[in-house]
Amino acid sequence: MDLDKRAQTLLKTLISHHIGDGQPVGSKTLATTSDLDLSPASIRNIMKDLEDAGFIISPHTSSGRIPTQKGYRFFVDSLVTMKSLNKSEISELKDQLIMSDNKHLINSVAKTLSHLTKFAGVVLIPRAKKVAFKHIEFLELSKNRILVIIVTDDGGVQNRVLYTENNYNKQNLLEASNFFNQHYAGCNIEEVKNKLVNELKTMKSEMVTLMTAAIETSDDVDQNENLIMSGQRNLLETSELSKNVSSVRKIVEVFEKKSALLQLLEKSHQASGIQIFIGEESGYQALDECSVITAPYETDGEILGMLGVIGPTRMAYERVIPIVDITAKLLSNSIK
Repeated sequence: MDLDKRAQTLLKTLISHHIGDGQPVGSKTLATTSDLDLSPASIRNIMKDLEDAGFIISPHTSSGRIPTQKGYRFFVDSLVTMKSLNKSEISELKDQLIMSDNKHLINSVAKTLSHLTKFAGVVLIPRAKKVAFKHIEFLELSKNRILVIIVTDDGGVQNRVLYTENNYNKQNLLEASNFFNQHYAGCNIEEVKNKLVNELKTMKSEMVTLMTAAIETSDDVDQNENLIMSGQRNLLETSELSKNVSSVRKIVEVFEKKSALLQLLEKSHQASGIQIFIGEESGYQALDECSVITAPYETDGEILGMLGVIGPTRMAYERVIPIVDITAKLLSNSIK
């Protein structure tokens, strides 16, 4: 639906008022604050059109209205006027970004995002460089226990113990080691997984089982450790979310498991610039009452990770979006 200028002005005024105090907004308030020369009756008619189009709803029997997810989306895409950070806020950000190493730098970014917005700050840290296998060796420890020694091209050595259902003798293990080193040396974990899938038909089933287990156990980087969070309590204590025990419980689970947030940030990684997920747009029911604003940070033109803020849908977008944007730019300039 295309909104004319009057409808846009009333929608922007209504959302701004609601963000400010969290209360439904009535036609009298809009008549006195929208700077439109309209009668209360005309305003009520436009409000009805906005409600019929799904931009606003009436939360109860009062005459006031509040924005819907669709209303917030139109507001963010077409109506919001961004507010630049003041000098003290930019100075605070820069001070936080003067750190000795990337770990402390990224932790400070999450805390600063939370502090400035009063919501939850999140940072997806750079993924570790993909290392390739140089050599692998299988050694029998005892029945159903095999030691896997993995040497990577960066000089790293990993020792893993596999517990298997099959019994492998020394000859089986030597064959597996030789086959792996001949076919997969120089490949990283993902490449080996793909090759294993393509070569299943040409390999002995017991060898496939052994190699698959070895790859899975070597791929032990806990992705959850790639996500730094700060200020979760800020989010849970917002007036909108704290009233609903069920919502709080779901959001707590999202923060504890982290997988949904990781996937959401990974999704943002595929796009450039600021990404805004309002309510159900995140794809995760637990975040239906939240908005997530993300931005990438990079170095030498390569995106390293994502950072963002999670808050209630009733947030001051005109303030939070610039905070996320400038923090990403400052981090890009500061990270080593």
